Amino acid sequence: MSSKHASPRGLVIAAFAAIYLIWGSTYLGIGLAVQSMPPHIMAAIRFTISGIALYGVMRLRGNAAPKLVHWRSAAIIGIFLLGLGNGSVSWAETMVPTGLAALLVAIVPLWMVLLEWLRPHGIKPRASVFVGIALGLLGMLLLIGPSALGLDRPLNPLGIAILISATLCWAIGSIYSRHTPLPESPLLLTGMEMLMGGAFLFGMSFVLGEWQGFEFAHVTTVSWLALAYLILIGAFLGFSAYVFLLQVSTPAKVSTYAYVNPVVAVVLGWAVNGESITPITLIASAIIIAGVAIITYFNTRPQRERQAFTPPQTEQPPHLMLDESKAARH
Repeated sequence: MSSKHASPRGLVIAAFAAIYLIWGSTYLGIGLAVQSMPPHIMAAIRFTISGIALYGVMRLRGNAAPKLVHWRSAAIIGIFLLGLGNGSVSWAETMVPTGLAALLVAIVPLWMVLLEWLRPHGIKPRASVFVGIALGLLGMLLLIGPSALGLDRPLNPLGIAILISATLCWAIGSIYSRHTPLPESPLLLTGMEMLMGGAFLFGMSFVLGEWQGFEFAHVTTVSWLALAYLILIGAFLGFSAYVFLLQVSTPAKVSTYAYVNPVVAVVLGWAVNGESITPITLIASAIIIAGVAIITYFNTRPQRERQAFTPPQTEQPPHLMLDESKAARH
């Protein structure tokens, strides 16, 4: 990693563009991948391949073998973030539009603030943060109305419930990651979390009966290409750009992807998938993003010496967007 003073301005701008566009596009990638592939099977393959590659590369580069307590932490974080977080987003995208999924995932900061406050010895948020919470909830209520996306039928309530549960699980895993032993290398930790999350997702795919009648021969070329994009671009390139930015910029600035990604996802859903954008969608989007921006701005704190890196909830918004002590998600 280059230091802040040695990094060319153009490279920093390119890295910001990468996390804005790549992580915003992963919602569409998931939507295309699950068109012909069961969501938990797809997510399990994605994170298992990414985890094996990333963990292997980091070990070959000389990173020390993780301790058993590190694997325990990675398992809990991976299950909540990737299994119950990202995996549930993939599941929900079989029921709701990708743009709606991205916007609802933007409520993660709301859970983060509340959980951080309610946990033992938690930190009470500033009064201004409650304004962000109220705006986010208002935007969510507007967004999940039957006509929010111009649909000719009410939105799937199960898909909405799964998405909201996914955001809560992501926040729980994020809070836990702040108070548990972690290996020194953030990328090694990410590979471990992907391996643990992938194993959990494979288990979920069996429990939910996704393998019954499923054949890889029936997966379309579009879904395979989308999965390859999620692995190669969404994971490796996106995460590399993110880790680079954590070295050359402040976490508060890097976390701005949290409210840029939903906008990118909505635009791509409209341009590629033909998803409708109505005035209500635009108003709700603006309200949610404003709420997230307020929470992020007023809830940053000094950076800890060691930062934990965890992948974003489809990319995400990762769990570290609220705290300069975090070095986080498609």
